[in-house]
Amino acid sequence: MASVNDVQQFLTALRARITPERAGLTTFGGERRVPGLRREEVAQLAGVSTAYYTRMERGDLSGVSESVLYALVRALQLDDAESTHLFDLARTAAGGIRRTRQAKPAAAVSPLVVQLLDTMRDVPAVAMNRVTTSAASNALGRALFPDLFPAGAAPLNGARYLFLDERAKTFYPDWETSAREAVSALRLLAGQDPTDRALMALVGELATRSTEFRTWWGGHTVRTHVTGTKRINHPVVGPMTLSFETLTLPSSDGIVIVTYLAEPGSPSAEALGLLGSWAMHPAGFPGN
Repeated sequence: MASVNDVQQFLTALRARITPERAGLTTFGGERRVPGLRREEVAQLAGVSTAYYTRMERGDLSGVSESVLYALVRALQLDDAESTHLFDLARTAAGGIRRTRQAKPAAAVSPLVVQLLDTMRDVPAVAMNRVTTSAASNALGRALFPDLFPAGAAPLNGARYLFLDERAKTFYPDWETSAREAVSALRLLAGQDPTDRALMALVGELATRSTEFRTWWGGHTVRTHVTGTKRINHPVVGPMTLSFETLTLPSSDGIVIVTYLAEPGSPSAEALGLLGSWAMHPAGFPGN
C-alpha cells in the first residue's frame, strides 16, 4: 500500500466534501468544476501557497511542519480520528516507520485478563486483537456471538465474518453501518503502522474478495468506534439493541476489551438474561 497514494486519496476526499460556504469562503457565481473546495482555496485557508498544498495533495508530506499540518486540520475541518490519520501519514512520510513490512507476534492476553473476563458473568465481554480476532472472551460473550465462536474451532476473524460470511447480514440488521465502521477503523490502524504485515494481508484479502470493502476502503474514511449502539438479530433469543464500550489494555499491546450492555428493564435486557442462562448450558444452542 503506497503511502503516496494514501495521502493523495485522503486529502482529495477531504477537500471534495467541504463546500466554500461551509468553509466560510465567498463565491462569485460561475460554474465550479469540483464538488468541494479547489486546491487554491484549501491553500488560502491553510495559509500556504497553492504550489505547496498541491505538492502535499500529490502525496508528498515529507518535511511538512506540525504547524502546517494543524493548519490543514483547521482548513479541512478534520475530526480527531482524521487528524490522527493525517499526522500518522506525515510521520510515515518523514521516515518515522520502517518501510519493510514486519510480521508482528500475535498479541496475547494475560491470565489476569482472562480471569477478569470470567468474573464479568452478567456482561458479554470479548478481548479483540488489532486485526479483529478474539484473543479471549467470557461465556456470555461467546454466547452473544455464536458465529464467531464455532464449537471445537478457533474464533473467526470479525472483519472476515462481516464481509465474507453471509450470516453476518442476518445477524446485524444494520450490516452496512457495522461494515463501514470496520473499514474506517482498519483504515485508521493502517495509517498508524503501514508495515503491519498481518493487517495488510487482511486488508488485501478483503479488498480482493469483497466489492463493498474495496469500494469503502477507497473512500479513505477514518473514524474511531469505541462506544455506540448495535442492533443484533440473535439466532436464539431474537432481536437485541445493545450499547458497547471499548476498554484499552495498556499492558497488552493491541488488545481491547469490548463490553455490551442492555438498557435495564428493556426487552433486550430480558433477552440478554435469557442468553446468560443458555450460556451456562452450551448444549442448548442449535448445532451443539
